[in-house]
Amino acid sequence: MTDDSAAIDRLNQAGFAVHALTEEQQEVLRGLTSHELDLLVDIKSRLDEVGPEVQAHSEIAGGALF
Repeated sequence: MTDDSAAIDRLNQAGFAVHALTEEQQEVLRGLTSHELDLLVDIKSRLDEVGPEVQAHSEIAGGALF
């Protein structure tokens, strides 16, 4: 398990809107193992890499392609 504040800090730095989650949801995130936290940050990073392309398509086609 990771340090409570370290997990939340890392997720905030990675761009997760942790503040928008309920206290119960934040508690789940605080309980993540280091491996789970690494995986979650990695998945978000990969999604962010393709984000602008998907957003551009939705603006052009009104999201009809997705």
